[in-house]
Amino acid sequence: MKADLDRLMLDRELDAFVVTGGEEFNTARYYLSNGANITHGSIFKVRDKPPLLVCNRMELEEAAKSGLDVMTDVELGYYDRLKEAESDGLQATVLHWADVFKRLGLEAGRVGLYGTWQVNRTIALYQLLCAELKSYEFVTEAKANLIEAAMLTKDAEEIRRLKSVARRTNEVMEIAWNFIAELCAEGEFLLDEDERRVTIGAVKDLVRRELMARGLEDTNMIFAQGRDAGFPHSRGEAEMPLQIGQAIVFDLFPRELGGGYHHDMTRTWCIGYAPPEVQKAYDTVMEAFDISVEAFGINKPTHLAQEAAQDHFEAAGHRTTRSDPRAMDGYIHTLGHGVGIDIHEAPSISHLNQDDVFQIGNVLTIEPGLYYPERGYGVRIEDLFVVEEGGELVSLTPFRKDLVIPLSGDE
Repeated sequence: MKADLDRLMLDRELDAFVVTGGEEFNTARYYLSNGANITHGSIFKVRDKPPLLVCNRMELEEAAKSGLDVMTDVELGYYDRLKEAESDGLQATVLHWADVFKRLGLEAGRVGLYGTWQVNRTIALYQLLCAELKSYEFVTEAKANLIEAAMLTKDAEEIRRLKSVARRTNEVMEIAWNFIAELCAEGEFLLDEDERRVTIGAVKDLVRRELMARGLEDTNMIFAQGRDAGFPHSRGEAEMPLQIGQAIVFDLFPRELGGGYHHDMTRTWCIGYAPPEVQKAYDTVMEAFDISVEAFGINKPTHLAQEAAQDHFEAAGHRTTRSDPRAMDGYIHTLGHGVGIDIHEAPSISHLNQDDVFQIGNVLTIEPGLYYPERGYGVRIEDLFVVEEGGELVSLTPFRKDLVIPLSGDE
């Protein structure tokens, strides 16, 4: 949580940090600015002092909505430095940062660097900072960095927003189910009220409209049918017509409109009926889901839940990435991951990660699956969970886990 920043800085022996970036969405800046709608600006924080958001003068009003201390680059003399640097923007930025550090009372120390920016400019800025500001040591963290560590657990406001996104996402999933259930079948295909074949693209368009109406945006959902469902990240083909008896993996992971908190849920559907092999795989995945939930415990290593799912799948005759790291079918991914501003955050629920443990404030997925593209199907079930104050693992995804969508349109 953001309340842990000073402790996390002390653990990393950081005297300060800077979150910087350009116009692209910037997770770290969004997080620390409480979602302020700024497209430029950097956040400077000295340990045990409040952060300072330095913004472009055009964005002062938006920056103020962050609730942070705010100053413009004009007030801090950036344009004087730009003139001094003969319009060399990187050189001026280095001089400008030195001015900000001194204003915050930091004459020397270890400074962490975070944020999102073009890689070539980031490297150039880092090299220049190291060369010009020798009283500071600029630190980059490749793994479990400061911001990621803070985001690992969510505070009450973050959980409120995540629950709101979850509620709205589940509503849209219900709309998609009902839309399909009201279709009529002609042979193996589904027809709309104008007797046209309904496509995957039509379902996706409906879902996008309903998300938008609820203040959410699609982040490239998965709606994959048949063989495509056997590839975990196949998005599905827009022109493919819906067919009865085909496995459909529907993975919906929208976020608040314009960037913000996500929900993440997956259901597997068969329209009209489920072939016996798909039903058997589905039952096995549901058993793995329940076993994984039962493996949860506060302060327990997360990898134990993944290993419990792998034990179950392997005992049922399926390959996993533990039994065969090169496997292209069977159970071929991790059990879950954290969710927040990014769709993939810590903790990881993987047999390859022995370090993460379940903690109060985690928001994470549990999503076992089986994938057999050459047999023409895949199955995945996914709920998003929050670890609440009492240590309970509570699902934010109450939508039904039925495999078969019955067709009321044929009645």
